[in-house]
Amino acid sequence: MRVVFAGTPEVAVPALNAIAESAHELVGVVTRPDAPSGRGRKLVASPVAQRAEELGVPVLKPEHPRDPEFQAELAALRPDACPVVAYGALLPQSALDLVPHGWINLHFSVLPSWRGAAPVQHAVWAGDEVTGATTFRIVKALDAGPTFGVMTERIRPDDTSGDLLARLAEGGAGLLVATLDGIEDGSLVAREQPEDGVSFAPKIVVEDAQVDWTEPAVAVDRRVRACTPAPGAWSTQLVDGESQRIKIGPVVIDAERPALAPGELEVTKNAVYVGTGTHPVRLGEVKAFGKKQMAAADWARGVRLESGARFGV
Repeated sequence: MRVVFAGTPEVAVPALNAIAESAHELVGVVTRPDAPSGRGRKLVASPVAQRAEELGVPVLKPEHPRDPEFQAELAALRPDACPVVAYGALLPQSALDLVPHGWINLHFSVLPSWRGAAPVQHAVWAGDEVTGATTFRIVKALDAGPTFGVMTERIRPDDTSGDLLARLAEGGAGLLVATLDGIEDGSLVAREQPEDGVSFAPKIVVEDAQVDWTEPAVAVDRRVRACTPAPGAWSTQLVDGESQRIKIGPVVIDAERPALAPGELEVTKNAVYVGTGTHPVRLGEVKAFGKKQMAAADWARGVRLESGARFGV
């Protein structure tokens, strides 16, 4: 089939590579416009755009897929199907109708669970034991289209969202190609999603990532791992009378250690512990304002942190 791939971030690149290496004819790529990046705020092409240029594939960067000029360019490419991974813009019906076999999305959950922008983060935060990826035909309703295929992946006890998403991106790339194969040879028929079991995964913002040390240690651990690497879990600490934000990396629950008050810090030679609503947790890496990320013990020595100090609660 002639296909036009739509995607934007790094997580979409494995699927782009898999399609480029498949028997399907990759005739174009759709991605979000170049965006400011870095201290200089220089415009930078998306990871998908950069990879497409390396592959020598035409790249379309519409401000919005409803733009008539973009739709004319897409129609000129005559795609039979448009595989999609994390494109980042809503597709209007006029764009959906341009493609005979539709826009086939790779979504990183087992639908109908975790429809929305942040399925992997919500799966980790909820303590799910298993998640996966699903291919489905995009319709107007959010992630509600009929499904073609599914893969599953166990969530490991120490998985961050970044860890899990990386595995799903690789496994899902093969699923997406297999779905295109099945659509082409007629062996796959889309099935409507069940009405039961629907859950939603809205975008997790910075405010959601503030650690609540009064929660049980298990909940603290899940929040931190769910928000790693983005948007990044954080807490606050008083420094010279001012509240400063401290980014918190994954923690380790220590059920054998004596309890600490929520947010209370215990500093030893080689570790920093924080009290929660149940057991203390040992900090991994932290990033103080204006500083590099470092091991918690190194940070504590650098700021001369002593036991009894507290994180904001």
